[in-house]
Amino acid sequence: MSYGPGIVVRRFKREDLPAALRIQSEVYPQVLRESEDAFASKLHVAAPYSAAATIDGQLAGYLLAHGWPSHSPPSLGEILPHEQRSEILFIHDLAVGFTGRGRGIGRLLIECALELAALDGLQDAELVAVKGAASYWRRFGFNDAPCSEAMAMKLTSYGPSARWPLNEFHYGALRCSLLTARLRNG
Repeated sequence: MSYGPGIVVRRFKREDLPAALRIQSEVYPQVLRESEDAFASKLHVAAPYSAAATIDGQLAGYLLAHGWPSHSPPSLGEILPHEQRSEILFIHDLAVGFTGRGRGIGRLLIECALELAALDGLQDAELVAVKGAASYWRRFGFNDAPCSEAMAMKLTSYGPSARWPLNEFHYGALRCSLLTARLRNG
């Protein structure tokens, strides 16, 4: 689906991986970058909700999101198993390259994943906010949640400023946009 001059949002494809890894290197410090294998494993889980945004055919941003068990975020760099129960939408990574900034691409990618997950019956979303991004995620209803000692230990792999925000969302089936219908159908 097209949004503004040259912007297209679609499902993330395996062919997007090299460009996505370049964007990851552009926006994250080395300690927060994942290997190609770990990154690719997020694309092959049983309930994928990852999306890509292109500008004039070039990848400008991506969102890695998938179904996952509640209150158990994977560690940074973990290679995910294909089969996993989906209790919540886990937003693993949102990155918009410098050429895509200021165009609303992050919002489009987030809304896409939330809608797709809602169509599959998921009503809660979780993520780990890094690099001081908790305030960005609050705009989408994600608020810091109480953290157990075990959760705090797991968050250390994401860096010292990592936060554990949660979101309960309720998108009715009627809210499904043309974008979501197109993404769902390939």
